[in-house]
Amino acid sequence: MDRRRALAGIGAALTLPMLPEAASAQGRSSPVPAPAELVIRSFPINAFSPREPDRKAFGLLEFRGGLELQSDHRNFGGLSSLRVDPTGQRLTAISDKGFWLTARIDMEGTRIAGLSEARMAPILGPNGRPLAESGNWDTESLWIENGVAWVGVERTHRVFRFDMFGRDGLAARGTPIPVPMGDKRLPGNGGIEGLGVLPRPSPHAGTLLALSERGLNGSGDIRGFFMGAQPQRELAVKRTNDFDITDLTFLPSGDMLILERWFSPWRGVGMRIRRIDIQTVRPGATVDGPIIVSADLSQQIDNMEGLAIHRSEAGETILTIISDNNFSFLQRTLILQFAYKG
Repeated sequence: MDRRRALAGIGAALTLPMLPEAASAQGRSSPVPAPAELVIRSFPINAFSPREPDRKAFGLLEFRGGLELQSDHRNFGGLSSLRVDPTGQRLTAISDKGFWLTARIDMEGTRIAGLSEARMAPILGPNGRPLAESGNWDTESLWIENGVAWVGVERTHRVFRFDMFGRDGLAARGTPIPVPMGDKRLPGNGGIEGLGVLPRPSPHAGTLLALSERGLNGSGDIRGFFMGAQPQRELAVKRTNDFDITDLTFLPSGDMLILERWFSPWRGVGMRIRRIDIQTVRPGATVDGPIIVSADLSQQIDNMEGLAIHRSEAGETILTIISDNNFSFLQRTLILQFAYKG
């Protein structure tokens, strides 16, 4: 079965819930699993475009390498968002079954070579129990800053703040914070997919921004929320060509990058990244910006859902993108790295 035909069968995986076992155990008391070590196997991706093996430039990005990741750990997969530390040496990701993943990023020169020292643990709620037990299992968005982590849950449309993440790591407990969506609810499988604390020079620096995947306003654009703002304040992201938002991050300049995904059961999946001028990110605005890269099944992509940025030792801006395989044998867990040349 070729990749196009295989990916044509993932539509249900993108729209139907994959209920974790922990959610079905709600109401039963059981020990909270301790963080588990796991081995992640890596298979190199040497060319982003297999038909053009020597090509490195794609839009404003330069391909630096990638891996297909596999593990026998029962909870590995479904990686929906990630953050990379400022050194580029460690990553923290979440899965859409309510688990943390942390790992060391091993490099060979400027190419990613593997993940080691990997650990997984359930994301905990305020009572110290896994979030999945309370129905908050579909964790899709992650932001970490100054020792604080925020995790967005898609189907219940909740955001949890982990104040002690810098100290307690995977044992940190999250507390819910209000999501100011007003009377119009988000779609069940189109909720919050991107979280980020607005940086300087934004006039709203320090405010947590949440972007939905496909929560549309009256104009058909994607709704976003300034968290913690009173009264309710929204913005919108211009929706074009049926792309949905899967993550966000910020360039060193402060401008926002939005990772987006497009899916068709007949043509497979597409990916693109847009750059948004940070000065336009304000309440009441509808933001848009240039596409810095786009890709389809002629390149090495899957269901790309996580986007992170760090600066290399040489001062380059490095983008790391990860895919959610929906725990399906038809899909792959990919991690790709590019240098931004904009």
